[in-house]
Amino acid sequence: MGTLDWIVVAGYFVVMVGIGLWSRGRINNIADFFTAGGKMPWWLSGISHHMSGYSAVMFVAFAAEAYRLGLTVYIWWSLTIGLGVGIGAFLWAPAWNRLRAKHDVKSPLEYLAIRYNVPTQQLMAWAGAGLKVVDIAAKWVAVALLLQGFAGVPVGWGIALVGVVTMVYSVLGGLWADALTDFGQFIIQGLAGFAMFFAVAAHFGGIDFMWNIWDQLPASHSDPLTGPYTLTFFMALFLIKTLEYNGGMWNLAQRYMAAPSGFAAKRSALLSAVLWLVWPLVLFFPMWAAPLIVPGMDANAEQAYVAMGKAMLPAGMVGLVLAGFFSHTMAMVSSDANVITAVITRDILPRIWKGARTMSADAQLKLARITTFAFIGLSMTIALTADTKGFVLKVVIALVAATMGPIAIPLMLGLLPWFRKVGPTAALTSTIGGLATWVFLYTEQQFLKDFTVSQALIVSTPLLVSLVLYLVIGFAKPEPSAERDALIDSLKTDAPDVEAVKA
Repeated sequence: MGTLDWIVVAGYFVVMVGIGLWSRGRINNIADFFTAGGKMPWWLSGISHHMSGYSAVMFVAFAAEAYRLGLTVYIWWSLTIGLGVGIGAFLWAPAWNRLRAKHDVKSPLEYLAIRYNVPTQQLMAWAGAGLKVVDIAAKWVAVALLLQGFAGVPVGWGIALVGVVTMVYSVLGGLWADALTDFGQFIIQGLAGFAMFFAVAAHFGGIDFMWNIWDQLPASHSDPLTGPYTLTFFMALFLIKTLEYNGGMWNLAQRYMAAPSGFAAKRSALLSAVLWLVWPLVLFFPMWAAPLIVPGMDANAEQAYVAMGKAMLPAGMVGLVLAGFFSHTMAMVSSDANVITAVITRDILPRIWKGARTMSADAQLKLARITTFAFIGLSMTIALTADTKGFVLKVVIALVAATMGPIAIPLMLGLLPWFRKVGPTAALTSTIGGLATWVFLYTEQQFLKDFTVSQALIVSTPLLVSLVLYLVIGFAKPEPSAERDALIDSLKTDAPDVEAVKA
C-alpha cells in the first residue's frame, strides 16, 4: 500500500468517529439508542438492513469459496438471503415494527416474555448473546487478515485498531451511527466493487468476460451446488437464512423496528431483498475470474481477494477497497453490539439485578453505553487469543449457521398467527433440543474425528430437530392464552395514527 492508500484509510476512520459524534446529539434516551425512535426513513432502513449482512467475512471466507468452487457460493448464500428477505417482507418486517409502535418494545427478545414466558426469553437471550460474541470475534479476525494481506499489519494490531474505532462510534451514536455507517459502507462498497469489476473486465477485454470465463475454468465451477454444498445444505441454509435475515439475526429486526411504520418496514425489506439478489453478482464475478488472474492459490484462498486487489487496482483504490472491508465489519459489529446491548439491558439484567428495573432514563442510557463497550471489548479479546487459521469459516458455517435455527425458530414463528397456540413448553424444548443436537454432532466431527458427520449434516440436523420439536409439541400440547392472542392480533395492522397518515 502506498501513501495515498493510507490517506484514504485514515480519512475513513476520521469519518467514522465523526459519525459517532454527530449521532450522539440525536440520542436522548434508550429508544433512540436502540430503535432510532422509529424515525429512520424506509430507504435508509432498507440499505442498512442489506449492508448489515456484510462483513470482511465475505472477502475472506466466501471469496475463498468462490475462488475454489465457483458459482455455488452465490447460490447457497446470496440467493437464499435474497429470496428469504423477500418472503419476510410480507411475514415479519411489519410485525417487528408494530411491536415497537404498539408495545414499546426496544429489544427483539422483549416480546418473548409475553409470547411464551420468562424462562424461554432468558434461554434465548443467553444462548444468542454467547453465540454473537464468538461470531463478532470471527469478523475481527477476518478484517485483520485482510489488513495483514494488504499492508503487512500484524493480525493483533489490526484487531485492536478496527475494534477501538468501532467501539468509539458505537458507544456514542447507537443505532443512528450504525445506520449512517451502513450507508457510508454502501457508497464505499459501490465504488470499490465497481472498480474491481471493471478492472477485471478490462483485463479480459470487455464485459463479455462474465460468460466467457466459464469455458476456461474447471467444469464444476459453473455448477450451482458442488463440493460440500449439497441440495440438503442448500435447503437447510435457505430456511436458516430466511429466519436469520428476517429477525433471527436480532440486529436486522432492529432495522424494521426503526422504520416509521409497518408499511415502511415492508418497503425496507423489499429493497434489501432486491439488493441481495443483484449486488453480490458484482462482487463475486471478479472472484470467479480470479483463478485465471492469480492462479495457484487454492491452498491459501482466503488471501485471494487481497491478491486480486494488488494485481488489478491502482494506488488510492486499494485503500478504498480496504476501507470498504473495514466498513463492512465495523458496521456489522456495531449493529450486533447495539442489539446485544438491548437484549442485555432490557431482557437479561432486569431479571438478575433489581436495580436495573428502577433506573432513570439517563442511567439506562449510560448502562447501554457501558454494556456496548464491554461487549465489543470481550469479542476483541476472543479474537486476539484465537487460532486464526480456518477460524473464520469454521465459526460462520459450523457454529453460527448451525445454531441460528434452534435460537430463531421460536422467536420467528412466535410472531405468526398460525402458531398462536404453540406455547413455552414447545419453545423451550425446541431450542434445547436443537442446540443439544449441534453439540453432539460437532463433538463427533471435531473431537472424535467422525468424518461421516458432514458440514451439511451439522447445519441441517439441529434446524430439523428444533423445527420438528416446536411443531409436534406445539400442536400436540397446545397452550392457548388470551394475552398471547391479543399480542399476535395487534401485529396485523399499523397503529391508527399511522394508518391515517398512509390514507
